[in-house]
Amino acid sequence: MGRAFEFRKERKFKRWAKMAVQFTRIGKDIVMAVKESGPHPETNSRLRTAMQNAKAVNMPKDRVEAAIKRASDKSMANYEEIVYEGYAPHGVAVLIETATDNTNRTVANVRSYFNKTDGSLGKTGSLDFVFNRKSVFRFVPTEGLDLEELEFELIDAGLEELYVEADEEGNDIAVAQGAFENFGSLQKALEEKGIELKSSKLERIALSHHEVTEEQAADVLKLIDKLEEDDDVQAVYHNMAE
Repeated sequence: MGRAFEFRKERKFKRWAKMAVQFTRIGKDIVMAVKESGPHPETNSRLRTAMQNAKAVNMPKDRVEAAIKRASDKSMANYEEIVYEGYAPHGVAVLIETATDNTNRTVANVRSYFNKTDGSLGKTGSLDFVFNRKSVFRFVPTEGLDLEELEFELIDAGLEELYVEADEEGNDIAVAQGAFENFGSLQKALEEKGIELKSSKLERIALSHHEVTEEQAADVLKLIDKLEEDDDVQAVYHNMAE
């Protein structure tokens, strides 16, 4: 069938694998949200956020409902959220957010990924000077929406920056960014304006970037790929210059 078919097939398998990982991570977010504040999104902003993110990646509604039901069962254990920090090869800082029901397994896996790729796992807080935690909301800028006016209206809710970036398909996505502590007020303000959010997250933003060669970047990506494939890992951040 030729190389083109094989290439398309490989890309399709990668998309499926990525989708499965996203579903698993959002499923954990739902469980933690329900355990924290109950199964009703109207009164649980964290659950509402998780459900928005599920919709953005086309997670089936029955899987979302199943996760909520599962989490409502008091016999089900909650996940523990742990952050790991370290350095990939060539001095690139890496921060990993995890959600786990077995901390011994998780730390052993994370340490092994660093060791196998010539990186080093550091102490908690060792990268506080490298990353800043921010509230980040993404949405499609609809026709007729004045982003300059919206930016002005969101300042009182804690908006620091509003800009447009391209998604993986090259479509425009508006990004509203604010301080960590203003997540709730920004989310509420956007919802009140009828803006349908594609994603709502607390992200780690690198304050500075580390330059590497193409060959060195390949070494760093080996570690990042291993981390992102782990079921306990929710997000991976780094300060490697793009």
